[in-house]
Amino acid sequence: MRKTRVGVLTVALAAGSLLAGMMGPNAVAAGPDAENRPTGSSALKGIDLDTVTIPQLQARMHKGSLTSSALTRAYLRRIETVDPKINAVLHTSPAALRQAAASDARHRRGEARGPLDGIPVLLKDNVDTRDMPTTAGSLALAGEPPAKDAVLVTRLKRAGAVILGKTNLSEWANFRAAKPTSGWSAVGGQTNNPFVLDRNPCGSSSGSAAALAASLSQVAIGTETDGSIVCPAGMNGVVGHKPSLGLVSGTGVVPISAEQDTAGPMARNVIDTALTLSVIGGDNSGRLGGDRSTGRGERLAPGGPLDPRNVRKGGLRGKRIGLWRLPSLGPDVDAVMTRTAQKLRGAGAEVVEVTPPYQARLAELEFPALLSEFHRDIDAYLGTREGPRDLAALIEFNRTHPQEQTCFAGQELFEQALAAPSTTDPEYRAMRAELADLSRRSIDETMAAHDLDAIASPANPPAWTTDCARGDNDVIPSSTPAAVAGYPSLSVPAGSVGELPVGVLLMAGDHQDAALLSLGAAVERQLHAWRAPRYLPSVSPATP
Repeated sequence: MRKTRVGVLTVALAAGSLLAGMMGPNAVAAGPDAENRPTGSSALKGIDLDTVTIPQLQARMHKGSLTSSALTRAYLRRIETVDPKINAVLHTSPAALRQAAASDARHRRGEARGPLDGIPVLLKDNVDTRDMPTTAGSLALAGEPPAKDAVLVTRLKRAGAVILGKTNLSEWANFRAAKPTSGWSAVGGQTNNPFVLDRNPCGSSSGSAAALAASLSQVAIGTETDGSIVCPAGMNGVVGHKPSLGLVSGTGVVPISAEQDTAGPMARNVIDTALTLSVIGGDNSGRLGGDRSTGRGERLAPGGPLDPRNVRKGGLRGKRIGLWRLPSLGPDVDAVMTRTAQKLRGAGAEVVEVTPPYQARLAELEFPALLSEFHRDIDAYLGTREGPRDLAALIEFNRTHPQEQTCFAGQELFEQALAAPSTTDPEYRAMRAELADLSRRSIDETMAAHDLDAIASPANPPAWTTDCARGDNDVIPSSTPAAVAGYPSLSVPAGSVGELPVGVLLMAGDHQDAALLSLGAAVERQLHAWRAPRYLPSVSPATP
């Protein structure tokens, strides 16, 4: 949650067209501003960790020119040398190199389990891991680890992924104080934006996004209730996908609201994001993004919408995209959206301006509903852990532990949730029913009225200066319709305001995840907006 105020994919390694489509015959070239990167950005010979993709890595592993052990060690070295600047990684896993060695053995036998076999993954620290702490940033959970891995972690391990470690987050996913500071937790301290270190990374998947921007892992897992994947992705210049509700299991993820919570994949490019979703996603019927598949993402295979050859062949031609400008985010962000629209039109897309309806009512109803849902769901989760056993005990814990008050002191949302109506209360049930109806209609009616493939809007303002006393400057309404509706959304780098990245947020209809990722890959290719951070200590006060 960011706005606390209302506001096995079985791509066989022999499927050469997908791999070759993402990989040239030679080593990956260094990207722009290479001279500004910290030592270690090319720790592997011929591989630029900033720009390499999973298909490129898997092609090298298949040929025997790269091992997961070497890749994992390279990322561990970068965490050691680069993370002190940004403070994004809480723990590294003692099992990571052992998992990498097991992957290497599978690759040698020709038994690789799919595209994530041997690929290092960081997990937000509200995703349960039985062999590492899972704290949600709170000292209240800093004791014994959970008894079991989250379902999505089990899926990653079965797919052969290397669980590299855990990332910092906004404590309790930004659902504790009325004026939180995104990226701060009592366990991890403050995560910094890699582009400008005194600027905020946005919450609550702040550590996951900042770690990816700094190339501390190939992919990461974030979570979102409203904005907590897509805003950090936009503000740190990476890609983040909030899946359709239910596509990724929430079992073993510290909750805010079962009606809106979802974990989702984050990466430096859309293809890695999609490949990660294909491993962690898939509902009980086997659907991935509307596909009648086995949850293994056949539409990502050669000939499908994410085949890189198709993306290169004018993937935007004939697409209709509705641009929701949100001028409240300022003229500089609006200028980024204007340039984005021009580039999309240049690629053959039709871009029409839209304003999804019902936004004021959604803002009025969402927060009260979340209070009731949080009380219900956090009590159930705390009952599975050592430490405070319910919300009342958690409130008392914070009152008696001064470390929990070193940045923002308040826990107003906890106190309001404790007093909120039960989820069995008729008034609450009416609120949630109206929220579901209006949020879905907001997207469905807008898309139908303009015959759209997606709605696009700014994912974030320029990163604000981190300030514990003031809290966040974070009224960003773009994420709310898809978050409340349970529809998919995707943030892709769109440009910058000075040094500070701005993402474009794409939204589509229910379980249209595969189609949205395909469109996002085409948008990404056309905008070509990714760049490496320069870790500047600050920027001119004149910069927004």
